[in-house]
Amino acid sequence: MLPRLRKALRAAADPLKAPVMQAYMKSDMPYHGVPSPLLRKIYRSTFASLQFASALEWQNLVLDLWRRAKFREERYAAMFVAGDARARPFQTPAAMQLYEEMIVTGAWWDYVDDIAAHRVGPILRDYPASVRRKMLSWSRSADLWKRRTSIICQLGFKQDTDLELLYACIEPSLDSREFFLRKAIGWALRQHAWTDPDEVKRYVGRNRERLSALSVREALKNL
Repeated sequence: MLPRLRKALRAAADPLKAPVMQAYMKSDMPYHGVPSPLLRKIYRSTFASLQFASALEWQNLVLDLWRRAKFREERYAAMFVAGDARARPFQTPAAMQLYEEMIVTGAWWDYVDDIAAHRVGPILRDYPASVRRKMLSWSRSADLWKRRTSIICQLGFKQDTDLELLYACIEPSLDSREFFLRKAIGWALRQHAWTDPDEVKRYVGRNRERLSALSVREALKNL
């Protein structure tokens, strides 16, 4: 599957765009330079005939693409397959080990934010008991990307946001000086403010001394 994908990506590559994209993403891994609309077409065509006999078969393909990738678009392909509609039955707590590997080894916002919001979040919604425990554990991890995931995994939950979980996942990072954690805190609060602005104002007011200026600014941005 990977050789076929690489052939399509090389055919669509733009050597002028590739270094620009790599510089923007501050990526050690190079780009082919394929724009997003064309990239989606290539993925849909390449993986059109996929059939997954089991969750293990699906996970093995995702990990093969992920681990053997030499270009960033090849890792994006792994994320595309991870979220394929045909893999919907496999989006269970058993998939969390797969996503943990992608989060830890990807270790950058373009991978992590998509996985957090669109893969981990839905599993949390469907299996709150077990995934809730995992998010609480990740919130205290030495790995900042697992911490960030625990904070932003509920971005699309709106009125279904588990505020107790959100605040518990924010708590270990409240005093962090790490930009990506400060930004995540503000982002998660800002997103919930669309649903309950008074609650976000109350939380920010109560924790103003511990929240970074960045987190406060982001949280109150649309209020």
